[in-house]
Amino acid sequence: MNDVASDTIPYIGEDDTYHDINETIGKQFLTVSLQGETYCIDILSVNEIRGWQTPTMLPNAPEYVKGVINIRGNIVPIIDLRQRFNMEFQEYNETTVVIVLSVEEAGISRVMGVVVDAVSDVLNIDESEIKDAPDMSGSIDASFVMGLCNVDDGVVVILDVEGLLALSDIRKHYGAEERSEESVS
Repeated sequence: MNDVASDTIPYIGEDDTYHDINETIGKQFLTVSLQGETYCIDILSVNEIRGWQTPTMLPNAPEYVKGVINIRGNIVPIIDLRQRFNMEFQEYNETTVVIVLSVEEAGISRVMGVVVDAVSDVLNIDESEIKDAPDMSGSIDASFVMGLCNVDDGVVVILDVEGLLALSDIRKHYGAEERSEESVS
């Protein structure tokens, strides 16, 4: 009998040997829709999915920052991924949702909500099926893309949650405004 690590979920395959269930499942990704295209987000980064609610606006925020909402005492910034990716704005409707994402980096947890047109499925994708994104300029910054994957007859873009939650563009936005205000004085 094979030894099974305590941190894996074993199962017995058709060949009567033990296997780690993670070998066959791969990583799980939540599929979301933006302007009719399918994107994936690592499900381990998803805290919750909420219906659209109007956030409190922030002064001088970039257009794609819709504002902030209070979730159980935590102030969570809300970003519209359509606008973040320079897509055409669409009015929010009954399928519009906010996906609350979190990542931990250098011991600091960042939480942010992203607005998408809809959510649909959870896909199991083996890491070997994830291809590097081609190097080309487009509406989506390369730092937002983890890779691409063939699913059925199409290709889905797997988003890099850490890239999405990076605050560098927002800091640049506010820094540029501060510098322009200083030059006026």
